[in-house]
Formats: sequence, C-alpha cells, structure tokens
Amino acid sequence: MIAIVDLGEMKLIGIRVVCPGDQYAIEIPKATHRLEARLNEISGIVNPQCFVGAYVVEELTEADDGYWVCVEVEEFGQIPGGMVALTIPAQKYAMIRHAGPNTSIRNTYETLHRWEAEHGWERLRSAWHLEISHKRYSTDFNEIEIELYDTIR
Repeated sequence: MIAIVDLGEMKLIGIRVVCPGDQYAIEIPKATHRLEARLNEISGIVNPQCFVGAYVVEELTEADDGYWVCVEVEEFGQIPGGMVALTIPAQKYAMIRHAGPNTSIRNTYETLHRWEAEHGWERLRSAWHLEISHKRYSTDFNEIEIELYDTIR
C-alpha cells in the first residue's frame, strides 16, 4: 500500500557512503554495521532501533553525492569522528514498504514511481529521499523490512 506522508524536520547523524551505483547494495549494509557498533558515541538518539538512510536522486553538487546511513537525534551535539550531521527539512513523501532482500529494492521503487506518475505527483529528484528501518538487521540484508519515502509535490 502506498501512502502520502508529511514528515517534520529530522536531524541525523551517521556515516556517508560514496561508491559506484552497483555497489550500494553491498556498501550500505557494511556502513549500517559500522554505525551500529558506534551508536554509544552519539548523544540524544531518538530511537536506537530506527536507522534512516538519506540520499538525493539528482545531486546538484559533489557534496550531495552518496548515501547516508544515520540515526535521528534530538539535537546536534558532538559529531563523532568520521561521521556527518544532516538536517532533512520537513517534506511531503509518497511512502511504500519494501519487504525482501535489499538487492530487490529497485523493483519496489519502480512500483512507487509508477504510482506517483499515475496519480499526478511530481518527484522532487533534487530533494532528500529517505529509507527508514524500524529494526536492526544484525546478520544480513536478505530479508529486510523498510519504508521508502520518495519526496514529492
């Protein structure tokens, strides 16, 4: 089921991943495990079970390139070494849930993008898009459950 969702501003701290496009399905799980091992270094985590992935589809600058694996924080305090802070503005999203291997997430996105086009929504490709997981995956990423938030207007 696809829903239209308004989310407020989010403050995120995490690890940036930059790699060739076909490597993200391998590198994002690695970064998630690195972040999980360092959660004790981050102050004011809203929900330590909830990981937020953030990315821009059409990067306007090199600084926008990549994928950020993060946790939401109440306020920015000390940013641990090797991590970054992001502020995601309040936005409107089309949201769909993906269940299955992370390698098949593109199929779920295709379903979402078709639905948006059929219902007259415009994708904001130069805005932040989110992937939110409400539980940790400590073994592998072959069976994940994640909410995909595609920014729209």
